[in-house]
Amino acid sequence: MDGKVIESIQSSDLLDLDSATPEAAVAHIVRHAAELGASDLFFCTGGESVTVQMRHLGIVRPLSVLQLEQGRRCLGHIKAAAGMSTSEHRRPQDGRWIFDLQASHRAGSFRNQKRNIEAGSGLDLRINSIPTLYGEDMALRLLQHDHQHLVLEQLGMTSSQLEQYRSMLQHPGGLILITGPTGSGKTATLYSSLIRLNDGTRKINTIEDPIEHAVEGLRQSQVNPAIDLGFSPLLRSVLRQNPDVIMVGEIRDEETAQTAVHAANSGTLVFATLHAPAAPAAIQSLRNLGAHPHFLASSLRGVVAQRLVRTLCPECRGSFDLGDAPYTFEEIRNLLGPDEGRKLFSAPGCVTCGMTGYSDRTGVFEVMPITGAIRDLIAYARPARELREKAIEEGMVQFRQAALLKVARGETSIEEVFRVIPTEHLLLED
Repeated sequence: MDGKVIESIQSSDLLDLDSATPEAAVAHIVRHAAELGASDLFFCTGGESVTVQMRHLGIVRPLSVLQLEQGRRCLGHIKAAAGMSTSEHRRPQDGRWIFDLQASHRAGSFRNQKRNIEAGSGLDLRINSIPTLYGEDMALRLLQHDHQHLVLEQLGMTSSQLEQYRSMLQHPGGLILITGPTGSGKTATLYSSLIRLNDGTRKINTIEDPIEHAVEGLRQSQVNPAIDLGFSPLLRSVLRQNPDVIMVGEIRDEETAQTAVHAANSGTLVFATLHAPAAPAAIQSLRNLGAHPHFLASSLRGVVAQRLVRTLCPECRGSFDLGDAPYTFEEIRNLLGPDEGRKLFSAPGCVTCGMTGYSDRTGVFEVMPITGAIRDLIAYARPARELREKAIEEGMVQFRQAALLKVARGETSIEEVFRVIPTEHLLLED
C-alpha cells in the first residue's frame, strides 16, 4: 500500500514531517486538513512506514508518508491527547480531543479552500484506533464547531424541492425521514432544519452519535455504548422531557423505529435518519424495522433522500456547445431557464483546485412529500415501486432529474454524477 500511495502523488506534494517532533507533526497535519475542509484523517500503519491520508470532498487523498518510528510516535501522541491508553495496542479504542486551532495560516496549495480559522477556535476530533496486520490504524473525524454554513437554501435543493421541504417543517408534529449512505450530507440537512426551527418558541432535543455541532438553544444528548446507552433508551427518556421537536441521529433497531413513530403520532415533530437508496425505499426500510404501516402512514410527513457531488472549480471551469446534441437535457427542459441546458461544462484542474477540477460539494436530492394517495399506499403496505410511481406521477423530482439539473447549470460534471449516484437511479426505466 505504501508504494502505491507514494506513486499516486508527486513526492513534492506530500508533507515532509519526519524531522518534526511528533507534537509538531500531528499539529501540522490536523491544521492542514482543517484548513482544507477535510472531514477525516487516516493514519495507516504499513510494514515500513505510516501513511497519512485525508478525506477531502469525499475523496481519500494522501497527505504524508512517515517513517515507521515517527508514525508510531505520532499515534502515541494522539492517543495521549485523546485520553486513550497508550499501552493498549491489541484492542480497538475510542477517544476525543478538542484541538486548539491557531490563527496562523500556512501558504500552500488549495488557497481558495482555506477555512477562516480564528485563534482559539476548537476542532472536535473523534478518534478510533484498531489493530491491523502491521500495527494500529487510526481514524480521526474532524468536527468543526462553526455552523454558519448550515442553511437550508445552500444545501442544493431545487426551488420546488425547497418549497416542499419548508412545508414539511411547518407541521407541528409528524415524522420526517432523511436517508442516504454514510457521507451523503444527512447531518447537514438535519442541523439546517433544526437551526431553522430554533427560534426560541420550541423545545428541541437531539439524540446523536456523536454530537457534531454544538448549537445554542438545542438540548443535545449523545449515545454512549460504553455504558449501554443507545438511541432507544435515550429516546424514551427524551420523550419524558416534553419536547416539541426531536432529532434521532439514526434509526438502527426495531425499538427505536417504533418509539419514533409513536412519538410522531403523539404530536411531536421527529427528524430521523436511516440508510436507504432512495426516498420511497426508506419507507420499506422503516417497515422492515417493525413500524406498523397504519401508524407510519398517519405520522409520516415526508422523506428526503440525498447524495453529495463535487462542484466544478470556478477558476478553471470551461464549457462547450451542445449544438450536435440539442436534446441532451430535453427531459428537464421544463425545469431549466431559457439560457440553461445549451452547454456542457468541465474543469481540467488548476493550481487553485489542486489539479482536481473540483472545489466544493453540493447535494442532489429526492424530496417526497406524503400526500393522501401515498399515505393510502403506505397504510396498505404497498411496495416501494408503487410508492415511487405514485410520487413521480405527482411530480417528484427524481435523482436523475436533480442530477441533470446540476450538470446543465454547470455546477458539476456528468462523470461526477455517475461516480456518486447509483446507476439504477440515473437510467430511464422501461
